[in-house]
Amino acid sequence: VLRDDFRQPPGDVVVAAGEPAVLECVPPRGHPEPSVSWKKNGVRVSHKDERLTIRGGKLMVTSTHKSDAGVYVCVATNVVGERDSEPAELVVF
Repeated sequence: VLRDDFRQPPGDVVVAAGEPAVLECVPPRGHPEPSVSWKKNGVRVSHKDERLTIRGGKLMVTSTHKSDAGVYVCVATNVVGERDSEPAELVVF
């Protein structure tokens, strides 16, 4: 089972360069419980970037760069399939 509605979709975030940013996401209810990953501008966010952490659905950027700005989508996945959240924009000024 994987429902359509995200319990908390991410919202737009505006930060100054160098500041931390947190995009929150609570995935839809599902069985098994869905895992959360993120896409930025349509591309899956890599775990290789040390500044990015995904924990409990949240995407945390420790020190934002101008290049982190973009449109982010929270992706919930389980055996049934995938659901994308509404997009949220990260603005870095």
